[in-house]
Amino acid sequence: MLKQQLQLKLAQKLSPQQIQLMKLIQLPTLDFEQRLQNEIEENPALESGKEEREFDESDQEFDDNNEIIDTQDIDIDAYLSDDEIPSYRLNSNNYSADDEEKQIPISGGISFHENLHAQTNALILTEKEKQIADFLVGSIDESGYLRRSTDDIIDDLVFTQNVISTKEEVESVLKKVQEIDPAGVGARNLQECLSIQLNRKPLSVSVIMASKIVNEAFELFSKKHYSKLQEKFDVDEDLLKQGLREIEKLNPKPGGALSGIFQNTHIVPDFILTIENGEISVSINRRNAPELHVSSSYKEMLQGYKEATTKTQSQKDAVQFIKQKLDAAQWFIDAIQQRYQTLYKTIHAIVDHQREYLLSGDERNLKPMILKDIAEAIQMDISTVSRVANSKYIDTPYGTKLLKTFFSESLTNSEGEKVSTLEIKKILHTLIDQEDKKKPLADNALSKALLKEGYKVARRTVTKYREQMNFPVARLRKEI
Repeated sequence: MLKQQLQLKLAQKLSPQQIQLMKLIQLPTLDFEQRLQNEIEENPALESGKEEREFDESDQEFDDNNEIIDTQDIDIDAYLSDDEIPSYRLNSNNYSADDEEKQIPISGGISFHENLHAQTNALILTEKEKQIADFLVGSIDESGYLRRSTDDIIDDLVFTQNVISTKEEVESVLKKVQEIDPAGVGARNLQECLSIQLNRKPLSVSVIMASKIVNEAFELFSKKHYSKLQEKFDVDEDLLKQGLREIEKLNPKPGGALSGIFQNTHIVPDFILTIENGEISVSINRRNAPELHVSSSYKEMLQGYKEATTKTQSQKDAVQFIKQKLDAAQWFIDAIQQRYQTLYKTIHAIVDHQREYLLSGDERNLKPMILKDIAEAIQMDISTVSRVANSKYIDTPYGTKLLKTFFSESLTNSEGEKVSTLEIKKILHTLIDQEDKKKPLADNALSKALLKEGYKVARRTVTKYREQMNFPVARLRKEI
């Protein structure tokens, strides 16, 4: 049976401009600079550089959609007003006009896969084998592994390259691809990767032992069952140690050895913190961000439209286009200013909260701090603080740090004081580093050791912290 009823509902929706603003806030410095350049290229009404006078931003209305504008209702004078200098032109930008601008150098070079392709070109292959080799190299991931099965590769060669091949042909070409550098590239799993690297080493007693461990007892090795390895190969502890040391010298991710050379991993800090005479000063790193203003030529176009005695349809269409571009340019300038204001408030609230740590550099002075603390201090939403903390770096006298690392929950020690979980993790890290590797401490034992230090931490919490610090379980930390 059909029913008709009224329903009252409250809902909050973000406008497209609010979404764009959130994205601007989240962008790190390098990506933000690229976003600025893209916007300048796409919007002819937006220009970079200095200009003495700008049109008045106080009377602008910004549209949330691309609706048709009635050109009869456009107040041309609002766009031509020259009475005021906008607020964004009055900011000092944290630097004086004669400061030297610093450009970020970008490293050059060929990519990881380009290097592999260049090496395969030097191999002696038939035309068909060359096509297979190129496809195999393209399927290798950044770690240097070929994660796809031979059957999947054969199918893709048919559908994408129109190359009909057999399993034997693909395996044969793969063996040749695995001969290129770095050693281990093109392996399908860790065992094969280690085996390829050992096969390239000059023969010695330790290399032979390592090859036996990897090829014949990899499961025992991965579980660190050293006593069983000794029994299987009937060797003493010293020879087993030599073999294990050879394995430790190998690279489990051969792709990283090469791809890291050509990738730009330079971190550009979003904030710069300095300490002078015990006083902390923090500023936003925006030295490479161009100063933006609205194009004066567009104002002149509007002036010409205003002075025209007769207005044709083409002129009306032109002024509609101009208004849309002016609105977009002015909104973008305002959004950038709002981004800087948000970053400024957030970083100063974080610095004020962690002042003791920032003055000393001692992680034991890090105070418990969660996103809610900063959000309440600056009266903004937690999601806004999260966007800043998760993607921004700050340059300090103690190194460049991710803001996220300043946040931590709190626990109460034996003296009733609230301490940061980062402090507990640091003590836990020390306990694991100093443990007897022949008898590593289980999580229960680590919990008891922390209790002796004055921190009551449950075993499951110790497990969580250990995993966050990328320490394996006690059995896998065992050494002989």
